Amino acid sequence: INGSSDPYCIVKVDNEPIIRTATVWKTLCPFWGEEYQVHLPPTFHAVAFYVLDEDALSRDDVIGKVCLTRDTLASLPKGFTGWAHLTEVDPDEEVQGEIHLRLEVVRGTPAHRLRCSVLEARDLAPKDRNGASDPFVRVHYNGRTQETSVVKKSCYPRWNETFEFELEEGAAEALCIEAWDWDLVSRNDFLGKVVVNVQRLYAAQQEEGWFRLQPDQSKSQRGGGSLGSLQLEVRLRDEVVLPSRCYQPLVQLLCREVKLGTQGPGQLIPIIEETTSTDRRQEVATNLLKLFLGQGLAKDFLDLLFQLELGRTSEAREELTLDRGGGPS
Repeated sequence: INGSSDPYCIVKVDNEPIIRTATVWKTLCPFWGEEYQVHLPPTFHAVAFYVLDEDALSRDDVIGKVCLTRDTLASLPKGFTGWAHLTEVDPDEEVQGEIHLRLEVVRGTPAHRLRCSVLEARDLAPKDRNGASDPFVRVHYNGRTQETSVVKKSCYPRWNETFEFELEEGAAEALCIEAWDWDLVSRNDFLGKVVVNVQRLYAAQQEEGWFRLQPDQSKSQRGGGSLGSLQLEVRLRDEVVLPSRCYQPLVQLLCREVKLGTQGPGQLIPIIEETTSTDRRQEVATNLLKLFLGQGLAKDFLDLLFQLELGRTSEAREELTLDRGGGPS
């Protein structure tokens, strides 16, 4: 009504909310300036940034989103920095979770049969107000459709139901398994789908496993005006953690230097400081403090840093005094 919004952002990893920013009231050009560091599962697929308009009286409106896939972030060693256009949010694209299937080709006479066992699903998107869904599965092949029963109020349903289709010559090459949320009054909500290549299955004879649910990409993109842009700075960093024994020589050297203090050679800590870039020093210092805290040397470490900094300050003062005294008389 007033020509503005009350925007805030939600960050989701594979449709799981992990961050919510503050709300900026009555503006179309919000500034957040918030920074987060989060640990992501190694198997994540995408990070999405949603901009919403907070509404005290009704449901918050989704303005748009920016989605960055893992592959995109991995291809940018320095990360993504800049403005990204918001895109419209389609409910049929907001899917998550996996479905457990057993697929096999049953050879017979006169025709082979395609057998699809729908076993269970996990981490389905909650579509109902109670924070769950009422999921069921539709299996499509060669113009025929079969359905499982509905499991009420669950995002981790179990069906253990099996369906069979005749494998006719020249029949469709794709088996489509769709998950839906059943609704009594309104239309059913799409939860995601899996498309299986029947020719590949025919060669393998049998396949079983967890299949990631995919959005419905058959719908054409809807047009519309600009939804605005979101300025982001995102960097993906892979951390490889080796067995603790691999770090023991370094830990022993660091602990020895801290125990000796300024009486020791005093080389390792300054070297770490000199070779660390400015934007990473806080992170390195925090990790070192955690290390020495675990070794019972946190106080000794802080004392050593204080002594080293005090020594550098004294040297700087001496140089300044010499420079002043070295001028013409």
